[in-house]
Amino acid sequence: MAETIAGQKGILGWVERTGNKLPDPVFIFFWLIGLLILFSVGASLLDYSAPHPTQRDDSGAPIIITAASLLSPDNIRRLWVEMPQTFTHFHPLGYVLVVMLGAGIAERSGLFASAMRAGVRNAPKVLLTPAVAFTAMMGNLAADAAYVVLIPLAAVLFAAAGRHPIAGIAAAFAGVSGGFSANLLPGQLDALLFGITEAAAETIAPAWDANIAGNWFFIAALLVLYLPVIWFVTDAIIEPRLTKFSPPDGHAMHNLGDADAPLTDAQKKGLGRAGIAALGVIALWAVFLFMPGTPLIDEEAASDTGRLTPFYQSLVAAFFILFLACGWAYGAAAGVISNHRDVVRMMSEAMGDLSYYLVLAFAAAHFVAMFNWSNLGLIFAVQGAAAIEHSGLPMPALLALLVVFAGIVNLFVGSASAKWALMAPVLVPMMMLLGVSPEMSTAAYRVGDSATNIITPLMVYFPLVLTFAQRWRTDFGLGSLTATMIPYSIWMLVIGLALTFAWVYFGAPLGPGAAVHYVLPQSP
Repeated sequence: MAETIAGQKGILGWVERTGNKLPDPVFIFFWLIGLLILFSVGASLLDYSAPHPTQRDDSGAPIIITAASLLSPDNIRRLWVEMPQTFTHFHPLGYVLVVMLGAGIAERSGLFASAMRAGVRNAPKVLLTPAVAFTAMMGNLAADAAYVVLIPLAAVLFAAAGRHPIAGIAAAFAGVSGGFSANLLPGQLDALLFGITEAAAETIAPAWDANIAGNWFFIAALLVLYLPVIWFVTDAIIEPRLTKFSPPDGHAMHNLGDADAPLTDAQKKGLGRAGIAALGVIALWAVFLFMPGTPLIDEEAASDTGRLTPFYQSLVAAFFILFLACGWAYGAAAGVISNHRDVVRMMSEAMGDLSYYLVLAFAAAHFVAMFNWSNLGLIFAVQGAAAIEHSGLPMPALLALLVVFAGIVNLFVGSASAKWALMAPVLVPMMMLLGVSPEMSTAAYRVGDSATNIITPLMVYFPLVLTFAQRWRTDFGLGSLTATMIPYSIWMLVIGLALTFAWVYFGAPLGPGAAVHYVLPQSP
């Protein structure tokens, strides 16, 4: 690397030095639990309270919610006795584990990698940039594979087309990481974030259930808007600034091996079989949805949204079956999967990759649970909502502030789930009290979280992308990569903010059964 951390100056150097001093996100949660305990004791002694927004007593007056000390006998007993339930009942845990069981097969069988290669390798030169950007954003379904496979492949394809390989890396990085929440399909990130959103929303509305497709229309619109943005920034801003590239004896091409090799007949056959499997899963869910006496329709529900609630809740299982079927079909045709034991092994390896997430989820689950036990989240939400309401800020401005806040925090804490687990317990209930749905709050958070991914050295894949770039330009340092990605970050943040404003203004649905506005249920 051209510059050491100590040698970095300016805002970039300060961000990197400050961020590196932060403890691991797991221990951030443990430290916050300690501070939460102390704060809950003080708030309890001061009778810190607020009227409940929906619950009334027999006389019709609001029930007063008072802060509870986490050192009270009841809460101490709850902490130690209910520790297994606190962990296993953490909403994101089940969602992520189920989806990843299927996604692990699709990734390890080579389906994701082959699909991404097929998506960009044969693109016409004039459409190379949008093809890379589109495949990169869709590659978010493949999680780590998109970084490891597509970014170096984009460099090779740009070089083979006579274009600068760094521009290919920038376009792919912008799509994979800057467009982290842009996709035509919900995936494991939706399962993860909406699990956290559900836990936060239940503070206000215990009956609220997460819908993994709650941001489907919004993230699809993000992809449509981000695609020309990445195309324009790459071709009009980034590539003209790069000096003409001439590979020294083609060394970088040789170092990357057969990344640009055409798909084999077996891989092509596998993609065809995966497509057939995908159609089969879609047809199966259509049968479940439209057959007489369908199990995915609640005929007794009063509203159309309520009738479709079982269908929305089944989408986590649907994506598990989709990834499982497509990955298995691809692997069997490509010769990667020979029997069911290979499928079980791939599932086991996928669970192994989640080992760090399980540790993080344990800490986050207890922070969220203890925050709820103390009643502080609800009290903060009620009082914060009242203060914002008195300020007269319109809803679009509130969501814009949420977008910017998420983007700033992302410079220091890279994990999307860790940040949302910290922010959601206060922000989601607060926004609900102001008439903003949990789905809309989650969508606004995702815009800010994605846009600054590509400019913070603390993002876990930032050093890897830098290494890919240095294969083509040995003097390409940390500052070079950050400066290259800043135009993408600014444009994506601006476009994301504009989309958020427009969505709120027109009140368009965020996904099937997911609205922008929220009306508090009133208890009798």
